[in-house]
Amino acid sequence: MTGSTSVSLWEELVTSALLGTDRRTPPRAVMAGGGEAPVALLDAAALHTVRRRAGLSPAQAAARPEPAACDDRPLLPEAARDRLAQLLAGRSASSAGGRRSAAPDLTELLPQWLATANEQGYRPPPPLLPALLDAARARTDLRPRVLAFAGARGLWLARFNPEWRFALRSASGGGVPLPETTDTEAVRRLWAEGLFAERVALLTAVRERDAGGGLALLSGSWATERAEDRLMFLDSLRTGLSDADEPFLERALADRSRNVRAAAAELLSALPDSALAGRMAARASSCLGMDHSGERPAIAVEAPHECDTAMQRDGVPPTPPTGRGNRSWWLGQLVAAAPLSTWPGRFGGRTVREIVALPVMDGWREELHAAWCRAAVRQRNAEWSRALLGAPGIPSEAGPGTSSLAERAKLLATVPERERADWVAEFIAAHGLSEAFQLLGVCAVPWSGPLGGAVVDALGTARDTGGYPWSFSGVMGLAERCLDPSEAGRLTLLTGAADETGSSPSGAGGYWSEAFQRLASTLRLRAAMHRELTSPPAERAADAGVRGP
Repeated sequence: MTGSTSVSLWEELVTSALLGTDRRTPPRAVMAGGGEAPVALLDAAALHTVRRRAGLSPAQAAARPEPAACDDRPLLPEAARDRLAQLLAGRSASSAGGRRSAAPDLTELLPQWLATANEQGYRPPPPLLPALLDAARARTDLRPRVLAFAGARGLWLARFNPEWRFALRSASGGGVPLPETTDTEAVRRLWAEGLFAERVALLTAVRERDAGGGLALLSGSWATERAEDRLMFLDSLRTGLSDADEPFLERALADRSRNVRAAAAELLSALPDSALAGRMAARASSCLGMDHSGERPAIAVEAPHECDTAMQRDGVPPTPPTGRGNRSWWLGQLVAAAPLSTWPGRFGGRTVREIVALPVMDGWREELHAAWCRAAVRQRNAEWSRALLGAPGIPSEAGPGTSSLAERAKLLATVPERERADWVAEFIAAHGLSEAFQLLGVCAVPWSGPLGGAVVDALGTARDTGGYPWSFSGVMGLAERCLDPSEAGRLTLLTGAADETGSSPSGAGGYWSEAFQRLASTLRLRAAMHRELTSPPAERAADAGVRGP
């Protein structure tokens, strides 16, 4: 019986079984031996099932794939291999009632483990590559670290499983090694013939080595690119952005795509000496000036009355979002795009702090300060960010800048890491943790000593004053990943059950105890993970008998 005949007969048997032998007589070959149709059908189906399972004609063998490229990185130490298998397989269970258990959540420690393993230059054990790729498929935040750790073998393996195709799309060049950026002919060929992901990766790589060469590459094919591709390619120009890019970006302001025009205008506004920045400075300056008619000097505002064609060409959208007035929207766009160096001269040589402290007339203060905040973030200007943040102990509604915690977090990201951590530590000491979650998210990990101490002290205060415990679960989770493991010793006194006050929610004491136990256990586990990856071999051998769970 040939393969095609076998398949056809099986399909006829299935059809007869579904419709019933009264309505669809089984095939003649089945009824040749006589007997009742239902019995003959079942006998034939049983026989055919065995035949299909054991007697299929083998397909022609495909050519063997090329072997994976050699990975010369050192293999993980044994303890770290065991830990990786545990992290990939484990997750702590929830306590009764949906509360978090006192055991660490192993999957949340995987990103830090991968970061340290990549810093140390290790390669993964081949048997764990499938589990690593599965973890990255489920969690997009893991993909960059997993692909860096998996290396060439991981990409080779991903070709054989459709569920791992993300690895080929996410890797530089879509899984294809990029040519050396000094190989002009290979670069030109890949730029002309490569897939979109390959071309984006190539442009980024060339820009990192030679910003002018990358710009020349993009300029040569710009007119023939699709609008959505032009937008992505423009984003690559952020790497190595300089005044040399201005002529190209000026031409992009006339692009037929509104999104491309807006992206080009944003890049130009980050170049304080560009012609666009000068035009925006002139427009914004005409809207703001000093008023000396009152008891103290103030900023007078005259927002634009129209959004003319020239403004639109320079990236100012004429239609505001829902709920925003036209004039306030246009004013904010102009001020946000103007170089911050415009304002000291415009306001009589005042310092940045003095400018930010000036009263603003006619209720324009919030709009003006919000635009300055956007400008400080876009131009990465730490001096303006400090002035707009103000002192951390001042209530947000009474200080300069903005009361938005999201905007404050963006401002903090422009100042040095240690200064950022100290500011957030003082903010927590003054206001507690309820408003600090977004600010903590921009602080470098592990948190510095003062910041970590402020977080632990604030959690202890919340427990002792009858704070509602479940409202701090987010901060607890962040602390597990970001506190310095050396803080574990300070948590010992907090792991005991707290006395519940009259204002405490029922069961709060037990929750706080479990939460602090979990936090301390997680910090100790992170310390063990770090030792397993970074300690000299002799120390790792000594630790092997005392590894944590």
